[in-house]
Amino acid sequence: MRHDYVASMSGVRHWFDWLPAPVASILLLVIAAFIARLFSRLITDAIPRLPGLRRFPIIPLLMVRLRPSIRMLLMLLAASAALPAASVGLSSETLYMLGKVFAFLFILILGFGIIRALRIATDSYLTRMGQRDPGDDITVRSHQTQIRVLRRLVEITLGVITVASALMVFDTVQRFGLSLFASAGAASLVVGLSARPALSNLIAGVQIAITQPIRMEDMLILNGDWAWVEEINATYVVLRTWDKRRYIVPIAYFLENPFQNWTHSAPALVGSVFLWLDYRTPMDRIRQFLEEEIVHCPDWDKDRANLACQVADSNAQVISIRIIAGAAGAGQMWNLCCDVRERILKRIREEIPECIPRGRTALVGDGAGNDAWPEALAAPHVNRPDRGPYTGPNLQVSPPRT
Repeated sequence: MRHDYVASMSGVRHWFDWLPAPVASILLLVIAAFIARLFSRLITDAIPRLPGLRRFPIIPLLMVRLRPSIRMLLMLLAASAALPAASVGLSSETLYMLGKVFAFLFILILGFGIIRALRIATDSYLTRMGQRDPGDDITVRSHQTQIRVLRRLVEITLGVITVASALMVFDTVQRFGLSLFASAGAASLVVGLSARPALSNLIAGVQIAITQPIRMEDMLILNGDWAWVEEINATYVVLRTWDKRRYIVPIAYFLENPFQNWTHSAPALVGSVFLWLDYRTPMDRIRQFLEEEIVHCPDWDKDRANLACQVADSNAQVISIRIIAGAAGAGQMWNLCCDVRERILKRIREEIPECIPRGRTALVGDGAGNDAWPEALAAPHVNRPDRGPYTGPNLQVSPPRT
């Protein structure tokens, strides 16, 4: 078949004998590539329309998305196969160099085409999984983490192999590779020491993909900030904070340091609201406020098992009341806490304002039978001729005049 193709290209070559020989040979290669492009358009346009491929939607998708790469491959194959027919007008050195260039481009396009096909196939799989199990958030995020991390590692490996294989086509690079292989002992030691951080992050990426201490869209606490896992690369992780800042963290950090992952087992969280109120606060009324207001909070998960209102602490001035309620996720939990806090404080101000914290001061006498005058609290700036003026919140009472 190849012999017939070369013979037909030689016949086409004779059509241009009236041109200079080098020009005719180059024109023959261009014509071969153009014919291959037309043929590739027929293939790439016809295959997605085949009715039998409806059960395998990934094949038409790959054909459509990889159409430029497929056409370039077929053009290179057609041009390289026509090289013997172009030998009339080109020297052997030129034909040899063209063959090397065609092989170099063919390896690059094929390798990076495989990488792109892998990315398209994995993205299609993740999309179908998200549509199939929209409620199973943990499963979807687990698959996203594993596929994306391992996919990047495979892409890096295939990229290095592709470039190395393409460069090895040239003789000068082959000799350099052999000399480097001969000194592999010293070279491996130098490369290993210089690339230790990168290698450790690559290995950590494999461990994270398998063990999954973090997943895509997990909510972490880093340096006191809430942050969501936005992207997991082969060597680093991108964290997105609530105010749109980004943390770029080496991936090995999550294997070497403790951190909080609030959505590791499930996205649902329980939020806490603390209120500091007066000792005279009736807890029954506060619980009644909570029962009446929580049903109006759109972010509440309707789980009464996680709903509670308790006195959590106290000191010499106030008591600390803790209110807990559940939400479906971290963002909803924050909004729920703010909503509950606003609603309860509004009810307290309107119905039981005496529960708002206030300072207490005891007024005592001076030891000479002169009692404190509580009416000064009602009229703090009224002068008393027997005891002097009331001087403000510190209650500095002047001694009686003689």
